[in-house]
Amino acid sequence: MTPTLPSPVPAPCVVPPFEPLRVHGPRLRLRRALRRGRWAPATVLALVAAALAVAGGGPPPGAVAAPPGDRAAAGAARVRPSVAVRLVSAPVRIADAATVRLLRPGDRVDVIAAPGPPLGSPLGGDGAARVVAAGARVAEIPRPDGSGADHGALVVLSVPRATATALAGAGVTSQLAVALC
Repeated sequence: MTPTLPSPVPAPCVVPPFEPLRVHGPRLRLRRALRRGRWAPATVLALVAAALAVAGGGPPPGAVAAPPGDRAAAGAARVRPSVAVRLVSAPVRIADAATVRLLRPGDRVDVIAAPGPPLGSPLGGDGAARVVAAGARVAEIPRPDGSGADHGALVVLSVPRATATALAGAGVTSQLAVALC
């Protein structure tokens, strides 16, 4: 016969009685305030928060500010963030090839049209430098053709169709440069 070993499980014990726990959190305070008739400040705060959420504020990101008094340009520059804009690929020849070597696909750039004739064009440009495309995404940077002549470098940008048209027109009449955003 084998001797019985003591059991590793301790004997049951009795839990002493204790008062229930009462947790005082934000929900309890809100309920207590509503029961006591203090619902007016809570209602006012909720209405103010809703009004601020609906009102938004300022122009959407990427919108170009129009000169004062130019309401038509201000309306055209404003883009609704909820409306999906179809993007197209726009090849753009940038005058400074060294600047293009700094770019990577996915970068955001501003395209600036500088006064003066574009490379290899007999047409002349005049006026001040202007931003043609703000916050355009670099889609691709094609390899240089290796001709050796400094005719700038090509960059493919993803922009809305109207901006692609403006870029094409600016490329004919002026030299284009980019600024990293």
